[in-house]
Amino acid sequence: MLPGIIPLLALALGAGAQTNYEVPKTEFGHPDFQGVWNYASNTPLQRPEELGEKAFYTPAEIAELVAEREAAIAANTERTTGGGRPQAGVGGYNDFWVESAGLQENVRTSLITYPANGRFPPLAEGAVVQESDASGVTEIPGERPVLFTVGGISSDGPEDRGLSERCLVGFNSGAPIFPSLYNNNIQIFQNRDHVVLLTEMIHDARIVLIGDRPALDDGIRLWTGDSRGYYEGDTLVVETRNFNALTGTFMEPRIAWGNSYHKVLTEKFTRISHDTIEYEFTIDDPATFSDKVTALIPMTKVAGHLYEYACHEGNYGLTNILRGARAQENN
Repeated sequence: MLPGIIPLLALALGAGAQTNYEVPKTEFGHPDFQGVWNYASNTPLQRPEELGEKAFYTPAEIAELVAEREAAIAANTERTTGGGRPQAGVGGYNDFWVESAGLQENVRTSLITYPANGRFPPLAEGAVVQESDASGVTEIPGERPVLFTVGGISSDGPEDRGLSERCLVGFNSGAPIFPSLYNNNIQIFQNRDHVVLLTEMIHDARIVLIGDRPALDDGIRLWTGDSRGYYEGDTLVVETRNFNALTGTFMEPRIAWGNSYHKVLTEKFTRISHDTIEYEFTIDDPATFSDKVTALIPMTKVAGHLYEYACHEGNYGLTNILRGARAQENN
């Protein structure tokens, strides 16, 4: 079976769970989530409309998807040059780094599990959707603040570029955490009173306070919000508020739905086997969506280290975008 054909793990059916699995505990008696985990996926965020409320593929449909994928690969194994000579198709120069599938099999038709149709609910009145060009290169004029991560509305200044181009928010690091093209890795640390969610992209460390702590003043607003957590049996529950409205309520790399000012994010981490965490998040933002949105993403344990993703330390891309725009203006 070729990688990238079947979406990730059928968690709702318990396909990845070990029947008698006993969740390991930390020295403080909490369920142990420590380690490096990968959350890559090729399951679409939203379910194709023609599938309605069909949440899972059947074995026959999976076989059909495999056959279609193999045929597409076979059709692309050769291409012709300008002189008509066959030449092996190698794709983009950086395709090596792209994570086109998860590390475990899956039969889900969408990552969104609620609403039942696997799609975003209707937008609330007045909610704004901000988009960049599909390539992330062509600028679509708009107004600041830029809420999406890749692309821009102009090149007048750094504030006109996407959040990940500015090394502020990674395009898959959250909150919530969401799979994208590459660097879909997170390292989790725990002690008695804290959990640290360290995402590879932008090496962002979200520190979660555990236990009953006073709420952060509503006037203090943060890029990834203020996260507070507690344990519910073998599940870590993280509730995050106080977002700064400078990010989308939900962001894919080139699109942002609403802004995050009123967002309440609830994340649940449940270890269902030695190498699998069931990660579920729910977004509640009545200023953006007319209903809540819940998605389910498996995380797979990997035997490796998380190395620093140096962004601003070598962010030549943003400098060169602005320099190139100034050169164009002088022509």
